[in-house]
This record gives sequence, C-alpha cells and structure tokens, in this order.
Amino acid sequence: MALNVFDHDEYRPPVWKSYLYQLQQEAPHPRRLTCTCEVDNRPKYYGREYHGMISREEADQLLSQAEGSYLIRESQRQPGTYTLALRFGNQTRNFRLYHDGKHFVGEKRFESIHDLVTDGLITLYIETKAAEYIAKMTINPIYEHVGYTTLNQEPTLKKHLPLSPEAPDGPAPAKDDHNTEERLTSLVRRATLRESDFTPKYEKVHNFKVHTFRGPHWCEYCANFMWGLIAQGVKCADCGLNVHKQCSKVVPNDCQPDLRHVKKVYSCDLTTLVKAHNTKRPMVVDMCIQEIEARGLQSEGLYRISGFSELIEDVKLAFDRDGEKADISSNAYEDINIITGALKLYFRELPIPLITYDAYPRFIEAAKIADAEKRLESVHEALKLLPPAHCESLRYLMAHLKRVTQYEKDNLMSSENLGIVFGPTLMRAPDLDAMTALNDIRYQRLVVETLITNEDVLF
Repeated sequence: MALNVFDHDEYRPPVWKSYLYQLQQEAPHPRRLTCTCEVDNRPKYYGREYHGMISREEADQLLSQAEGSYLIRESQRQPGTYTLALRFGNQTRNFRLYHDGKHFVGEKRFESIHDLVTDGLITLYIETKAAEYIAKMTINPIYEHVGYTTLNQEPTLKKHLPLSPEAPDGPAPAKDDHNTEERLTSLVRRATLRESDFTPKYEKVHNFKVHTFRGPHWCEYCANFMWGLIAQGVKCADCGLNVHKQCSKVVPNDCQPDLRHVKKVYSCDLTTLVKAHNTKRPMVVDMCIQEIEARGLQSEGLYRISGFSELIEDVKLAFDRDGEKADISSNAYEDINIITGALKLYFRELPIPLITYDAYPRFIEAAKIADAEKRLESVHEALKLLPPAHCESLRYLMAHLKRVTQYEKDNLMSSENLGIVFGPTLMRAPDLDAMTALNDIRYQRLVVETLITNEDVLF
C-alpha cells in the first residue's frame, strides 16, 4: 500500500487501512441457543443459554444449525465447572468459562456472555481469515513517516488535512469528524513539533496500558484497524499513542509526553516529566535549589532539619496544581526547611529513584572499593548507566550540595552529613531483604559523599 508522504511545508495524515475493519463487519453474529426446559441449579449469572449438564456431542448437535450459535453447559468430566460451546468454522469449539463478577475465557473480561461471544467471533474470524496479514502488520509501519524522523522537515501547517477521498485502502467513511480528529491527535502533535521544541533529546519508553477504545480506532504504528469489542489495543498513558498490543513491542522508545496526560509533578516518572515540560530537569529541582541558594545556604542544619510536614505537603500540592507557577518564595514559606523538605520529598516519591534500580548495584559495589581512585573510576562507570534526565538532575543536585558544603562553617553540613541525609533519599534498594538493605545504608551515604566531593570530576 502506498503511504502518504510529507513535503517541506505541510503535514499529511496517513491513510488508514480498512481490510481488518471490513473483516470485523463480516464476522458471524452471536446466536444464543436457549434451553426450552427448566434446568435445576442454574448459576444466577447465566441466562436461558444455560443447558445444564449435557455432553459435547449433544452440544454439537444442538449448535450445528447456525454459525455463531452458542450455549453454556456444565462439564460432565468436572462437575461445577462450565463450558462455553460456540459454533465457528462449521465445528463446535469448547472454552472453559469463568466468572468473577465478569465473564471471561482468557485475559479479557466482559459484562455479558453476549459481549464475550461477539468479541470471540470477531477475533476468531479475523485471525482465521487474516493470519498471514496480521503476522506482517509491523512491516513498513506508518510510524516512521509521522514520528520524530520527520521533524527535520519542519512542517508548518498546524491544521489537520482531510483524509484523501481517493485513498483506495482507507477505512470506511467516518460519520463523526471528532473520532477522526481523536485518532490523529497524537500523530499530528508528534509530526508538527519542531526540533527546538523538545530539546534536550532524552529517550523515553512508552507507558502502554491495555485500553478499550469506543468506536472504530486504527493503530498509529501500522495503520491497521484495532479489532474487537474491548481491550482492542494499548494506549500510552503519557503521550496518548494508540497501537496494537503486538505493535507496542516494536514501537521506538521515543515517547513525547503530553501535558494532557501528565497531570502531576510529584510521583511522576522523572523522564516523563521533563519531556512533557520540555525542560532539562524537573522544575521542582530547579526552583527549590534556586530558592535555597538565594536565601538558605547559611541556615544551620540545612537539609538535616525538617520543616512542618503539613506545609511541605502544601508545596507538593502547589507544584502538582500550578507547576512552574507555584509560589515557593519567602512570602509564601518563610522557613527554608519547608523548601528543602519539599525537594527531598520529590526525590523520595519518584517511582524510579534518581539513582535507578538498574544502576543501584553498581553504585553499591563501587562504594565498597577501598582504594579511593579505583572507587572514583567505578562510580564514574556507574553514572553511565543512568538515563540522561536522571544523570543531568543528579549532576545539578550534586553541584548544589557542593555549594552547600562551602558554607559548612555556618550551616554545619559537610559532605558526609549530606550523604547521610541524601543516601536513602536518592537510592532505594531493589527488592532486597531487610538486613541487606540496612547494611547498604552506609554505602549509600558513601556514594552520595563521593558524588558531592568529586562533582567537578565525575560529571
């Protein structure tokens, strides 16, 4: 299939492929085969499609009249368990049926048996008719043509151009323009971002979650229809990209978070936050450090003394609500320990610590090296394991903490003292037992102390 291409001054949306959409329209419709007599001990969550304890052969004979017909029976081999018998492809297929408040035979859960059967018939029909086509869906994706590889062409047209009416392989005509716009939104936003809009270039994996799409949707990686009634694919919780589950495995790690999806600052993945706001570092880190250096470097016990927890929580809520417009000045919070507390809280609440779980063992191993020079080399190698946004934030923080130590005469905070405070804040043991984690505390302190002392050499 021919793909739309970009010229130098406009974005053209891709042509959505309609083959799988047409197959879904052709799929057999469910036909409930009701039981004409009363059945004892029928589970309350089944209706007249329940036929009691009948054999496979009886079920096959009852269902032989029509494609898509179905019934539920109790298993003769395992009484108390239930089977969905479904007619498809001129044969009866039997599926173990479960109920936990919703009906399911696999991963998907349905409110009704009718929906389960409808989705099952669609899936069976498409996977039977288009098995080879589905296996090749990820070849020649449209994603390359609408992703970051197009950014150097600097498209200037901001409006969505209409789908080409001559497109031979497009979807069935959409009745609602809003659905088309929703489908295109993340792709258009990606394609119209200029190079300067998202520097620095931090790599970020997509945060895909299984998603149920209302109305017809097409995969933004391969341009094919996303079939089924529910859980048709996955959606990136950070940028809104919609793709098939199998396509999600080959999508490049180039998520560009959208502020419509990233709704908070604290407890948000660090790389997600800086990409969403197009900043080098989280605004919490920059703003708190700037405020601390403006009026708090000589404050005794800086970072060691805690501020009032209620006011620290206020600062957190201010950042979550107002972002970079949050007021953390002395007019709002006179006690500098509230600002230091808010900064430490930000690092503690990161879902992935500043010194990541993957890099943690290497930093601990480095701290255990007795020779100072070799320890420094090992820490330098460990830093290379950090994601760029994490490394940049750590560099900025360590440079700040080194400036804090330059006022040790006033604030009484040496690099060792700061290591004690920040070790457990920046590093968390990944699934270690309590005793090992306890033993690691001294090495966490030594890691931070080494980073502060040698900040100018390591970064």
